[in-house]
Amino acid sequence: MNDERYEALAAQIVNYSLHIGQGEKVLIELALVPDEAGIALIQAVRKAGALPFLRVNRPRLNREMMAGATDDQYEAIARHLMAEMQDMDAYISLRGDMNAFELSSVPADAMATAMKHLRPVMQRRVQHTRWCVLRWPTEGMAQQAGMSTGEFEDFYFRTCLLDYRALSPAMEKLAEMMRRTDRVRITGPGTELAFSIKDIPALPCAGECNLPDGEVFTAPVRTSVNGVIQYNTPTVFQGIPFDSIRFRIKDGRIVEAEAGAKTAALNKILDSDPGARYFGEFALGVNPCIRKAMCNILFDEKIAGSFHLTPGQAYHVADNGNSSQVHWDLVCIQTEEFGGGEIYFDDVLIRKNGFFTDPELAPLNPSQD
Repeated sequence: MNDERYEALAAQIVNYSLHIGQGEKVLIELALVPDEAGIALIQAVRKAGALPFLRVNRPRLNREMMAGATDDQYEAIARHLMAEMQDMDAYISLRGDMNAFELSSVPADAMATAMKHLRPVMQRRVQHTRWCVLRWPTEGMAQQAGMSTGEFEDFYFRTCLLDYRALSPAMEKLAEMMRRTDRVRITGPGTELAFSIKDIPALPCAGECNLPDGEVFTAPVRTSVNGVIQYNTPTVFQGIPFDSIRFRIKDGRIVEAEAGAKTAALNKILDSDPGARYFGEFALGVNPCIRKAMCNILFDEKIAGSFHLTPGQAYHVADNGNSSQVHWDLVCIQTEEFGGGEIYFDDVLIRKNGFFTDPELAPLNPSQD
């Protein structure tokens, strides 16, 4: 049975997020998504006068491919994917993962081989197409979020169909403050951190590239980060679950990394290449409807009252010169429920215990309902 929210979501992506126009080529990539949702996207693209192209993925099959990855194989795969991506004007990805840990059994060297070749395709998509990436609400995601399936579906569509245009003025105000800032200082349980964001662009994300959305991001000056940080949300990276990650950083580089029993696995990821131990993004989460982690980064990085400081590749639009095959958004929530914390821009308190101090930024504070 169809759901009118499918058409609303497709319209949001095609008309608001991507502004699809006449004659444009749009690649739609689907993984474990109801046919009706894919049909709604195809029809919305056609209604805009554009040309839809379709790729369908299956996570278990992808896992089997990656498990035996070789350079020859993935060099050829990446070459074909790159040719396809170079021919596209826009890209939509809708992914429904039944098992967040599907890739956990892929050998680390095979994963590194696959990602080495696939990373340039992703960079081409990010840098040269308009793109929008979404998860699809599945029973597995509902379970991770601690909700019933129906409750989670309602939450998903409520956050994805949020009036992002109404949030844009406050997000742009925050971005302007970040553009004027040199020194950032962050305090909280296990965290005492300082770095510069001087002359690095700051950009608001209000429903254009991700749904749900709601973050304002920049990047730290590459060698300016010093101190310690204790992340307080769980995360899954390359199919491996982590929790309570702690870094000690000196002159931008992660010199100590701990994650309890997963410390060895954590350091193996950080040793993927030299850039993986430096940071490529700093962002503040500002979606007022998202207030707790659910081990899904497209939601967790948008949590109101959170920030993420990301080891690895910098985005080209906020480039600090760091290059890596890794880009790992690690999140720390600073609301009182999670221990609180403070963020200062040039020694001025900007946010305390997850709430912005400037009244103009109040729309970005966690919802009180």
